[in-house]
Amino acid sequence: MARKYIDCREFPSDMRCTVAISADSDDELVEAATQHAVSVHHEHDTPEFRAEIRRAIHEGTPPLTVA
Repeated sequence: MARKYIDCREFPSDMRCTVAISADSDDELVEAATQHAVSVHHEHDTPEFRAEIRRAIHEGTPPLTVA
């Protein structure tokens, strides 16, 4: 099973968040990323938002820098 991640640096914001979250499963990653987005970025936990997070998942580990 490949490690998966989502990286806040890929989403432009005034906050310039540098958090990257990784997990072994999509479901675990979506849950953690949703909790982060709601508590830090004041997003709303909706099915549409969770689908958007799912589309942003990458396999592997986060790179040191994002282009």
